[in-house]
Amino acid sequence: MKKITILILFLVICFLTAAFGSYFTVKSVSTWYLTIEKPLWNPPSWVFGPVWTILYILIALSGWLVWMKGSEKPVRIVLFLYFIQIFLNAIWSPIFFGLHNPFLAFIDICLLWIFIVIYMYFSCKISLPACILFIPYLAWVTFASILNFAIWRLNI
Repeated sequence: MKKITILILFLVICFLTAAFGSYFTVKSVSTWYLTIEKPLWNPPSWVFGPVWTILYILIALSGWLVWMKGSEKPVRIVLFLYFIQIFLNAIWSPIFFGLHNPFLAFIDICLLWIFIVIYMYFSCKISLPACILFIPYLAWVTFASILNFAIWRLNI
């Protein structure tokens, strides 16, 4: 029962992160975001919700799989890295959509990308499935980083 409770906790953390970001996104996506230049390859708005829903489930499962490996120091370090990337993920939307600052958001998403890679490297040593679950996340954040950069450059 404890394993299921912790899985639910990881899911709650991920979806609270999503809700926090959505608060800033929803307020801005139909106002400020419509007024800025975006590349022609910018995905339609409806794509982001389903993609992030799937990604947050994978992110939660990955963290849970690491947690299941015990409380030894390597596991604690990987979980620390996990929560750093969650934090960086959580602050991107307030920076981009809340502060209307694509440049600062780009710095944040680059740090997020770095911490995803670091997390994957160390989680791979503890739980290969946990690492593999982050591959779509890394792919999406790579794409989002390029998009963020393009938006910043088009609007300076």
